[in-house]
Amino acid sequence: MSSLTYLTWILALGISCQWLAWRLKLPSILLLLAGGFAFGRISGVRIDDFLAASSDGSSVLLSVVGLFVAIILFEGGLTLKFRELRESGLPILRLCTLAVVISFGLTAVFMSQVLGYDWRIAALIGAILTVTGPTVIAPLLRHINPTRKMASMLKWEGIVVDPIGAILAVMVFKVAMATDMEAAQSETLQSLGIMIAVGVIGALVIAKLVEWLLRHHLVPDYLQPVFLLAVVAVAFTVSNAFEKEAGLLTVTVLGIALANQRHAFVRHILEFKENLRTLIISSLFIVLSGRIAPADLGGTLWKGLFLLIFLIAIGRPLSVYASLVFSKSTTFKEKTFLAAMAPRGIVAAAITSIFALEFEEAANHGQFGEKSVMIAGQSQELVALVFMVIVGTVATYGIAAVPMARRLGLASKNATGILFAGADPWIRRIAKTLHDNGHRVMLLDTNDKNISAAKMDGLEAHRANILSEFAEEELDFNGLGHLVAATPNDEVNSMAADRFSHQFTRAGVWQIEPIDRDEHHRKAAATDLRHNICFSQAPNQMELSELVAKPEITIKKTLITEVFSFDQFEQAYPDAIVLFLSDSKGLRPAPAKLGKILAGTTVYAMVNETPVIKS
Repeated sequence: MSSLTYLTWILALGISCQWLAWRLKLPSILLLLAGGFAFGRISGVRIDDFLAASSDGSSVLLSVVGLFVAIILFEGGLTLKFRELRESGLPILRLCTLAVVISFGLTAVFMSQVLGYDWRIAALIGAILTVTGPTVIAPLLRHINPTRKMASMLKWEGIVVDPIGAILAVMVFKVAMATDMEAAQSETLQSLGIMIAVGVIGALVIAKLVEWLLRHHLVPDYLQPVFLLAVVAVAFTVSNAFEKEAGLLTVTVLGIALANQRHAFVRHILEFKENLRTLIISSLFIVLSGRIAPADLGGTLWKGLFLLIFLIAIGRPLSVYASLVFSKSTTFKEKTFLAAMAPRGIVAAAITSIFALEFEEAANHGQFGEKSVMIAGQSQELVALVFMVIVGTVATYGIAAVPMARRLGLASKNATGILFAGADPWIRRIAKTLHDNGHRVMLLDTNDKNISAAKMDGLEAHRANILSEFAEEELDFNGLGHLVAATPNDEVNSMAADRFSHQFTRAGVWQIEPIDRDEHHRKAAATDLRHNICFSQAPNQMELSELVAKPEITIKKTLITEVFSFDQFEQAYPDAIVLFLSDSKGLRPAPAKLGKILAGTTVYAMVNETPVIKS
């Protein structure tokens, strides 16, 4: 197999696994790991086969993996907003500090005292396995769809802990390689100082420079995403040149700094990085899982299983409960969910590969004296051991996290509720009907009277602009699966649908028919600015307002059956406007052009039921 063929297979297989995971509603990481392992066994080809021409082929691969991880951490940093810390800042701080220390100590002791590893190897694995990471957390959160608070806490922990774990691993390595404790202390403090100076101060300086360049339009729009990509690569490489693994801290702080500045627009850069992240994650997991041979796993099978059970059943729960024991910002249910979510990913695999080679080389040179042979053998087990932890934690949390989150009330079973942009009387009438039938609805409007009236009707309503940062970043959309943009302003509706397409997907954003639908193409907005048009017969905002004002118009709920078909419904109500459909897939807006309505579907429609006057 040629290198081009191999890379083509990796790309095709990675995207196929992502698509299949979406169709089957499974965590994509599970299929990527299984697909990469199966591809490696079936094809008999590994990425190492194409790097064998150079003596440092493994280091080339690790360098590429490190750069890709840096891009992912930077993209993750761009999603971290300080305003998220208002509600859960202290718990996040504890998870990223106290929980890390507890997890490190527990895992190191278990590795040393139970599995029999040398204290150096045990401490190294303890440091490495404190990390979780956005490569696994982000796909799992997308799969679980927990509350905004839980998603925010896990996202912050996953991104911030990665460079902390890497720094901790470097500190352990320095101590392990030092000839005496005094030298170890001096070298460790020096390395830590360099990391903080380079990773924090350096990142903030770079962020200010990038912000200035973007604010003064010194980088054209079409170059900005790739410009930032180059900046991340340079910052990561230069930082690592000063101190090993300092680059991960640099790119994370750089991303957070750019996300929280107010003078330069970076949203389009984030969208580019999100697409790049999907490609990187798909490729990396396929490539790295394909490098593991069954023989490697067999030699550490029992140790890996014992370590996996310890991390899931003891290490993670103890570190979370102990670090949050006096936290008033988190409930017991939230702590339980946090204790059941700590998958390991690419960062753990990459750091392990680097330090395993370092330890093995030092042991082969006799640096550890009479223990050198033992440490060399243990170093060779580390990659397979951590790979088993990655597969085991991703599989366990990926399968168990969804039912647990739902049982704890931290995630909805079906995210099919409706977010209405607008709270005019006709919207409130429809929303009230859906709410009374057990569906979650949320209304956003800038009009105080509309919001007050909605709340008087018992509806969840917020006085907010649908295009505001508050709406997008601070409201909890857990359980909501569709947006119906129905404000009196057609342009706002189009912009809202476009802005929330990443939240609900393009299939989940809807807008009412624009008033300018019959205008000449010189006056009407371009068709590509429109999104899914909802409600049969495509009524516009004015028509819906006039209809609801008529006393004979009602919102009718009808179950379509084999006995009473949708054709019969249309005969009974020829002018009915079908608003929403509900079936086994959940609630959704009815499209302007209705397809076949099957038996078992509940129809919510606006119908004309002229009252009969009794004599």
